[in-house]
Amino acid sequence: MTAAVQLRALRGATTATANSAEAIAAAVIELIDALVEHNRLEGSNVLSITFSVTSDLDACFPAAYARRRQGWEHVALLDCQQMAVRGDLPLCIRLLAHAWMDASLAPVHPYLREAVRLRPDRVVGAV
Repeated sequence: MTAAVQLRALRGATTATANSAEAIAAAVIELIDALVEHNRLEGSNVLSITFSVTSDLDACFPAAYARRRQGWEHVALLDCQQMAVRGDLPLCIRLLAHAWMDASLAPVHPYLREAVRLRPDRVVGAV
């Protein structure tokens, strides 16, 4: 018997330690790992992810690192710049993912590193 699945929207955020390709890659990979592990996702379950970054991050595209993930060849990925708001968290990478999930599981929205300040009610440990 197959478990019922439901389309879910998942949010998450993290921060990079610097505006460099290496720092952005590390943050994105950690965020995606947390999203996948805590929501028991596989590439075939993930439909799309939109990444938004604050204007101080322009060294690379976050989706470029998600695109390298094995099994994610058909995941629609998009990058955009976050709306600029005075006092926003610097060096921040946010994501909105759409995925088919086991309907019995509660979605987990990972907020890592300094992004825990955005949603302290949603904090999960890094993987």
